[in-house]
Amino acid sequence: MSVIYILLTVSVIVGVAFFIVFIVAVKSGQYDDSYTPSVRMLFEDELVNTQTKQSTNTKTD
Repeated sequence: MSVIYILLTVSVIVGVAFFIVFIVAVKSGQYDDSYTPSVRMLFEDELVNTQTKQSTNTKTD
């Protein structure tokens, strides 16, 4: 029975440690994407044109 308490304690400590590391990474800007928004407008027309071509191809079939 004492093994369950030890495993539970260790798993909670590991979970809290991973959560703290995640919060530190988010606060430091690890997941900020500054490149994609500036380039997204360049590729938007290609996505729209591809979708309309596919939809017209399926309508005529």
